Amino acid sequence: MLRRTRVGIADVEAIDLDKKQVRIRHHDLPQAFEFKYDHLVLALGAVTNFYHTPGLEEHALCMKTLGDAILVRNRIIDALELADNQLNEAERQKTLTVVVAGGGFAGIETAGAVNDLLRGSLRFYRHLNKDMLRVIVVHSGEVILPELSESLGRYAQKKLGQRCVEIRLKTKVTGFDGNEVVLSDGTRIATRMLIWTAGTTPSAVLSGLPCASQRGRIVADECLRVPGRSGVWALGDCALVPDGLNQGKFHPPTAQHAVRQASTLASNIVADLRGQPPVPFKFKMLGMLATIGRRRGVAQILGFRFSGLFAWWLWRGIYLSKLPGLQKKVRVMLDWTLDLLFSKDIVQIPTLRSLTMSDAEASSAPRIEPKT
Repeated sequence: MLRRTRVGIADVEAIDLDKKQVRIRHHDLPQAFEFKYDHLVLALGAVTNFYHTPGLEEHALCMKTLGDAILVRNRIIDALELADNQLNEAERQKTLTVVVAGGGFAGIETAGAVNDLLRGSLRFYRHLNKDMLRVIVVHSGEVILPELSESLGRYAQKKLGQRCVEIRLKTKVTGFDGNEVVLSDGTRIATRMLIWTAGTTPSAVLSGLPCASQRGRIVADECLRVPGRSGVWALGDCALVPDGLNQGKFHPPTAQHAVRQASTLASNIVADLRGQPPVPFKFKMLGMLATIGRRRGVAQILGFRFSGLFAWWLWRGIYLSKLPGLQKKVRVMLDWTLDLLFSKDIVQIPTLRSLTMSDAEASSAPRIEPKT
């Protein structure tokens, strides 16, 4: 898709704004590569932030990338397999308990999907029943989905409750040792699985840059330029871009903003190369959507609120329209259609290397004659 473009798949190690140079390194190669630039776009997004909560970095799962989602899915299937063969009821309960930290979009969509996968897979495990399952959402606010209206948040709580998802409000996770989650109200929940969706922070590569920042995010102007640095631009989750339509506020770190910021920024780089003035980025949020499991969703679009099956259908339609390329759209649409017609696919997708060993060569090993 990126014609006339040189693409380097690697990690950014360092950025030198004075020398106009970026150093990258591929994890399988020993040497780093350095690139000179005339224009630099800072679009490194954000990474998961555990806020120094004890045990999370060692034991918690995340939900930010496709790899995270595959790992969570594999762990859910592992839990079902293990619990089906456990005789100790306390251990079985711990295995089948999933805690999701965070009641925003990521947390609620994760909880709904995990709950659907667990309950939709029970019929394959004869020793398990629905009363053994627990999916718990821990949220620090007074209502889930704070990005939407309070009424839609309460609707989502009601529907999740009907699907046996527990919602714990005004509470935070304060620790997790791999066997027990500790909450801020003193509650202890026995579980082997905590999925953390309660915070992100910009990449650490940006923290040492000699330019203005707030909470790790690079401060840009309305035209997406980094003040005081010629040829440096910033957008997306790692940038603070002033909202020209709301004085004193910044655009939120959402995908619909980042996609449109990219288009404006590209035009501004072309304008700069031609000696023309850049244009400010102006955009008013169209709306927000979220799924809550079992073909149910909530949406707030252009001031109108929707819920239920229609909101879920709307969510899928919009996401399908954003996929690049007709081939990808058709593949995903066919997959979603099959999901409507058939039960959940519980085949695991291993992401680890297979087991190996290094034994003596056959020719040098002693020959053992069979007894007669």
